[in-house]
Amino acid sequence: MSPLRVGVLAYPGCFASEVFGVPDLLAMASHVAAARGSAEPSYAVSVVSPRRTVRAAGRARIEVARPGPVDVLLVPGFELAPRIDLDAMLADLAPELECIREQAESGIAVVSICVGAFLLAEAGLLNGRSATTSWLFADRFARRYPSIRLRPDRLVVTDRGVTTTAAFSAMYDFAVQLVRGHDGPAVARSTARIALVDDARSSQTPYVDASLLPSGGQEFSDEVRRWLDQHLRTRYDLPALASRFHVSTRTMLRRFGEQTGQSPLAYLQSARVRRAAHLLETTDRTVASIAAAIGYRDPGTFSAMFARHTGRRPSDYRATFQPSRHPAGRWPKDRGSRLGTSTLRTR
Repeated sequence: MSPLRVGVLAYPGCFASEVFGVPDLLAMASHVAAARGSAEPSYAVSVVSPRRTVRAAGRARIEVARPGPVDVLLVPGFELAPRIDLDAMLADLAPELECIREQAESGIAVVSICVGAFLLAEAGLLNGRSATTSWLFADRFARRYPSIRLRPDRLVVTDRGVTTTAAFSAMYDFAVQLVRGHDGPAVARSTARIALVDDARSSQTPYVDASLLPSGGQEFSDEVRRWLDQHLRTRYDLPALASRFHVSTRTMLRRFGEQTGQSPLAYLQSARVRRAAHLLETTDRTVASIAAAIGYRDPGTFSAMFARHTGRRPSDYRATFQPSRHPAGRWPKDRGSRLGTSTLRTR
């Protein structure tokens, strides 16, 4: 089987780690495939740019080649700090946007990492498609590109040959999927284990920190979201919600959707999941008690909803994300015996 040709588009301000992260994991996969009898390299990777030289975020210089024929084009993310003028940055990346369009028009698969989705959207590739991006910038993305069906809970979304991923480490979720499709599940599984990559994740919801979410900057939707956050236990009633804000149900759905990219019900469910996740991380309350705290009488219904949003049942989520019970800086009493007392001695 001929190698899969993967091109990574480097550009000014991109994250160098996102330029090389997927190629590095594909290199591991090639070694795994070779150990299983593959006679040819599985992947041929090149870092490309329409520019002669590229300096990534942090001024790191990246060696690049001219864009050529590839099977997959990968577009990394960039440093989207508050000081960065997004409009000006995207305007400066006109050569890269044209390169993305040309490659897409040739029929190849195009993939973005994290906020690289902004480049795909700006190039017009995501119009009418479903997509995802970093949860931290999902609201900004939805407001800027209302024609795109944003799935902010998803780690990887593929729609008609165009793939978008969530933040940073989601590039490895995509890479494992790529290996699974090209080399089979056995190679993908072994590669994920060697790299210590979780190959069973499906949602970025468990990683959302509500305290870091920016204000929507839209007074109407901000007030609606604030009310929903304060009434998580209240049964969702769209007519009552619309009446509270002195609008029709149709206007409520339209204005809230335009400003947030989702419905009030979808936002409420996400807010309930975030609250439940916080309680699972920070308390010993039972699942039934947490379900009741966010408006679910049936713990089974709550557990199923929580799993749909996070990819984990509540008990599994607690086991993964609840901080250690051991006091900071102290070892469990039996840790020394398990490690061997010599490892804890000082000279």
